[in-house]
Amino acid sequence: MLLVPDHEARYNRALMMSQASHIRFWAIPSLLFGAVTWGLIWYPYRLLQDAGGSGVATSFLTYLIPLALTLTFTWRHLLTARAHLVWLAVLALAGGWANMAFVLAVIEGEVMRVVLLFYLAPVWTVFFARALLGEMLTRWGWAIMLFSFVGALVMLWPADGGLPLPINRAEWIALSAGVSFALANVITRKIDKADHWAKALAVWAGVCIEAGIATTFVAQPFAFLAMGNTHTVLILLAVGLCTGAMTLAVQYGLSHTLANQAIIIFLFELVVAALSSWWWVNETLNLQEWMGAAMIITGSLFSGQLKKPPTREKSHAA
Repeated sequence: MLLVPDHEARYNRALMMSQASHIRFWAIPSLLFGAVTWGLIWYPYRLLQDAGGSGVATSFLTYLIPLALTLTFTWRHLLTARAHLVWLAVLALAGGWANMAFVLAVIEGEVMRVVLLFYLAPVWTVFFARALLGEMLTRWGWAIMLFSFVGALVMLWPADGGLPLPINRAEWIALSAGVSFALANVITRKIDKADHWAKALAVWAGVCIEAGIATTFVAQPFAFLAMGNTHTVLILLAVGLCTGAMTLAVQYGLSHTLANQAIIIFLFELVVAALSSWWWVNETLNLQEWMGAAMIITGSLFSGQLKKPPTREKSHAA
């Protein structure tokens, strides 16, 4: 009789491990889907710009689509996460700017330089994780962070001298987008018990609010829709559906994957962005920029060493 509860407990543990393994299996493809989407999404946004749509207007419309399509469903998830409403509001601000700023940057700037500046995010994660999660750096972590910073300086160092800073507005926006992306990821980890639907809703709403405010400073931001171009409308719908699916996939993946593993998977976006920008607009990096890029990528790959491992109490053998 005593064996029955034991067998039941083993069965329950095996079932939980199987479910966890299934969840982790889908988490990695979800993050890869997000990386591929971000590596390609810049091109249709440029097509929309060529059709007369500003970056803020098209950001507003494309994020309004998933928000409107799912609101009758996702607001219930928001209610269940009401204990995290303050942090969800911060996530909306950070995630909203990260997404909109990335769009603005890739529309205006060189795709690879923009993406690489965006992927300084692991460095900024260090500061936010220390402040919000209490995570400490190892000495090796400090070295990796410094290495990534030096990589950015190498990439940005002007050939004719001067300060190694972003050279135009697009690159400054990309840098700020990376900071916001890092903050959004740390907040996602902080409220990991909140449903990923609620987090996605926060990001969509954040983009719509911030882009909606920005459109008030653009003359006739939605005039391009009045041209009645069916091709433009179809691109808007396709991008809206893709960004909605991408946001959900990323939030799901981040909720079920170690953060340092996630940033490594996100690096696949660099490969996709490099190939797509070369294929579609013939953009290439020079040797100096590739050297800086390699340092930034290497720093991201070793970002797992940034956090100091938790101290363990010494066990005493009986």
